[in-house]
Amino acid sequence: MTVSLTGFVCFPKALQVTKEVNCVTDYLQESESQLQQVKRQAKKDLLYGVPVSIKDSIDCKGHDSTLGLVKCLNQPAAEDCVVVQVLKRRGALPFVKTNVPQSLLNYDCSNLIFGQTMNPLDHTKTPGGSSGGEGALIRGGGSILGIGTDVGGSLRIPAAFCGICTLKATGGRLSKKGVVASIPGQKSAVVGIGPMAKDVDSLALCMRALLCEDMFSLDPTVPPMPFNEEVFSSSRPLRIGYYDTDSFTMPGPSMRRAVLETKQLLESAGHTLLPFKPCRIEHLMFDISVRGLFADGCSTFLDRFKGELEDPNIKQLLLLSKAPGWLRSLLSWIVKPIVPRLANVLRNMNERSVKELWKLHCEIEEYRREFIAEWRKLDLDVMLCPVVGPAFQIGFPGKLSVATSYTILYNYLDFPAGVVPVTTVTKEDEEELKTYRGYYNDWWDKVFVKVSRYPLSGDLCSRREPEREGLVSEAWDEA
Repeated sequence: MTVSLTGFVCFPKALQVTKEVNCVTDYLQESESQLQQVKRQAKKDLLYGVPVSIKDSIDCKGHDSTLGLVKCLNQPAAEDCVVVQVLKRRGALPFVKTNVPQSLLNYDCSNLIFGQTMNPLDHTKTPGGSSGGEGALIRGGGSILGIGTDVGGSLRIPAAFCGICTLKATGGRLSKKGVVASIPGQKSAVVGIGPMAKDVDSLALCMRALLCEDMFSLDPTVPPMPFNEEVFSSSRPLRIGYYDTDSFTMPGPSMRRAVLETKQLLESAGHTLLPFKPCRIEHLMFDISVRGLFADGCSTFLDRFKGELEDPNIKQLLLLSKAPGWLRSLLSWIVKPIVPRLANVLRNMNERSVKELWKLHCEIEEYRREFIAEWRKLDLDVMLCPVVGPAFQIGFPGKLSVATSYTILYNYLDFPAGVVPVTTVTKEDEEELKTYRGYYNDWWDKVFVKVSRYPLSGDLCSRREPEREGLVSEAWDEA
């Protein structure tokens, strides 16, 4: 990606995009003086003059990181987070902050401060979340590179919904100093930070720029491992595992077809594709995921909402979170014969003792070992799998939290993971969706069908040229 200083005309375009879809929350006016400084630099660094958009929850000096919460207004950050500092040192120009769902713990994108962000391709659809403002701004052409965070799909779901690219790095690969968490202190699901852009080359350029001595010196907890050029540029054939379903959330027909078409393209490019079955997904989703996020009985999450009005799109989760433990247990027993998945969620939202939390961490380690053992058994380089999509209607992600099974898996594994668009929804996909039943045929499966329908006049994902598909595997493998 070659960008000159004239690329800074992105801001008028960002203004136009946000007028249409409401994705920008703050203008970083200091970017104007940074532009003048960059012009005077004799050395033109990797991100020289590149305007970069920043997710709301990532600290920028002198600006709020609100998380969509009124209590966080007028509390400007004392300094830039490490990632923003490094971006500036490499010549980038952080110029706007972008919208998020209230508290971040939702993959819609609305709050009571800035309102609802819409998908630029269809304003009845959500851009996803929690990095939804980033996804919408980049897809709309208002930014060429953005930075977001991901604790259960918050980078990957907006990328999938908006038809752009992203990479969630492993938890310790990029500094999280100065990044505000949705649930402070939660360590079971590992938060990743990473770039979003319209193409893989831009992601690679961003990672190449960030993984430098400045990053390692500003945050000594980041392993001093620079970008691996040799691995990234390698053209050796890869062994790629794949699955088109995790047997928990049945993907929509378009998503399943996307995986199988990509498999064929990769095989045609000379790679070896091997079927893979993720282990014990129900155990991961209920006994690990819910328990890990809400091991304190939801109290830390609820602290975010003290004195706050509640955005309607997160009310269902808040209703479950506010119920006392005894009531959740009772409801779990009552609804188990009718909606077993909801029963399992309720049962695992109750508070755990420290001993039980430590036991959970042992279970996570054991699950990771089991997954890696299967990976090594097949001698894999990379995995090909679905992500939830196409874009859901506004307001429904909060009612379909179980659909994150494809993404949150890789937060608990702490593996790097990314998204690239490969195809578009077809009339045949829409017809096939009419017979979709899911694996449980419960309320969640029925809602999935309703919110997955997409007007074919505005298909989400742009078609990529087949010869570029090989780059995907190499990029994720390198990271």
